[in-house]
Amino acid sequence: MKVLQKLLTALLLAALTISCGMSAGAESFDPKDSYKKEGDNNPLSPLVFCADPTAVEYKGRLYVYGTNDHQQYEEKGADIENTYEKIVSLVVFSTDDMVNWEYHGEINVKEIAPWIANSWAPSVVSRVEKDGLTHFYLYFSNSGMGTGVITATDPLGPWTDPLGKPLVSYKTPGLKDCPVPFDPGAVIDENGVGWLAFGGGKAQGGTDEYPGSARIVRLGEDMISFDSDFTEIPAPYFFEASELNFINGWYVYTYCSDWSRHLIGWVKMPYDVPAPGSCSMICMKTKTPLDPDSWKMVGEVLKNPGELGFDYSNNHTHMHKYKGKWYIIYHTLALKQAMGIAGGYRSLCVDEIAVDEDTVTITSAKGSHKGVAEPADSKFSGSGSMQINNCYGIHFDTSDPHSPAVVSDKAGAWIKAADISCDTAVKPSDTKKITFAASVRGKGTIRLYTGKKLLAAIKVDSPKSFGTVSADISRELLKDGTDLYMVFDSGDMSMKSYGFKATGRDIPPALAAGAAVGVAAVGCIIAGITKK
Repeated sequence: MKVLQKLLTALLLAALTISCGMSAGAESFDPKDSYKKEGDNNPLSPLVFCADPTAVEYKGRLYVYGTNDHQQYEEKGADIENTYEKIVSLVVFSTDDMVNWEYHGEINVKEIAPWIANSWAPSVVSRVEKDGLTHFYLYFSNSGMGTGVITATDPLGPWTDPLGKPLVSYKTPGLKDCPVPFDPGAVIDENGVGWLAFGGGKAQGGTDEYPGSARIVRLGEDMISFDSDFTEIPAPYFFEASELNFINGWYVYTYCSDWSRHLIGWVKMPYDVPAPGSCSMICMKTKTPLDPDSWKMVGEVLKNPGELGFDYSNNHTHMHKYKGKWYIIYHTLALKQAMGIAGGYRSLCVDEIAVDEDTVTITSAKGSHKGVAEPADSKFSGSGSMQINNCYGIHFDTSDPHSPAVVSDKAGAWIKAADISCDTAVKPSDTKKITFAASVRGKGTIRLYTGKKLLAAIKVDSPKSFGTVSADISRELLKDGTDLYMVFDSGDMSMKSYGFKATGRDIPPALAAGAAVGVAAVGCIIAGITKK
């Protein structure tokens, strides 16, 4: 009887293999060739160079913005030193679990604000205003000459230039002795009041220990004017990379120290925390930002990437509380290092950081290639977005930043979703079958794997428009917390969303968005995988 059962199973599998378009040898899959090591969650993207992060939450998603190092890379070449002068745009990622990321493309700041020289190091805040809309204020460095701002009512734009000129420059009335008024850091406090920090260089009379060029100012009600004098933050060994948080009544300021050794000078300072390392991120706090004497030292919150297993590089961070956990987003040369190129192009990383909100003490983060060990949301199921953790052989179509797609460049291209869960999409929990669905355009086959095990092969025959394809999968094989690989067998196949539903239920609207009616190919069930 057992022999007969095995024979019947083998025959059924062979039949379904033919019907689903599987080729010999496709039953196993070994992810390789990506510049992001399997098992690592850093950097965020194995394809996009990006630096100087900032973030804002909107409708449950975290949107991360950064300097578009990729623009410099594309214009100057892989082995040319990154000198930033070609960068006139910013890039945007988003996530709902801190492990899988959706790439939304570029914000063309030069097109929005033609007067700029460059756009680096953004800082973003948002608030609901009288019109009932959420307004976003994205401050950025106009090279080293000052700070600009663009605004929107959606985190993905469209963005506008409300001033037609810099918000901060050398000519700003009342601003004195700040040689490089760039690298803005913005925050809105519990009273709805906005604040902006910035600065760089050494002020006249400044010393190596206290350069004297860090500044903070209270913003006007419109968030694009000033409502106080510019005052100094007495930041020791201040270099650049200002950023602000507001935690439990405290204004928390982080900045990058200079490249000097700080051990000797630190013992002369009135601080009871260890000396920071060279070019590390330092944190200070106050309850009265406009009083220079009120600032207290918190200490180092992130060492230089060179002390954390990456190459040495400059440093810039953003701390953010998301879904009950604190994270620190930073940049490294991880992608550049993996590619083996000479140009110093940076890439974003994220790790958890310990923040005691009661005392506003912060333990220095242990930045790593591994990154975030546990997703912020254990219920990630695709949700109709295009979040991915890793990939190979693809590029992004971000012509619509609200609905970006991945496009395969070659046969064997793949994308990975890490630590997936089906609980949000599939009820009850004892459901034997679940259905994977995706919005896809192209012609070929998409194979689904968990680890090296083939789950399904889905034929796609929708070369001109997006259609919904699907496949039923055993819940036992696609367990929560596993990684899902989607492998394309041909080039020029596009996917703009994927996710899961209970078998027999309608495709969720988010997954079917943009899909042409009647074009979708029918999904298949692989024998031996689905249980009755």
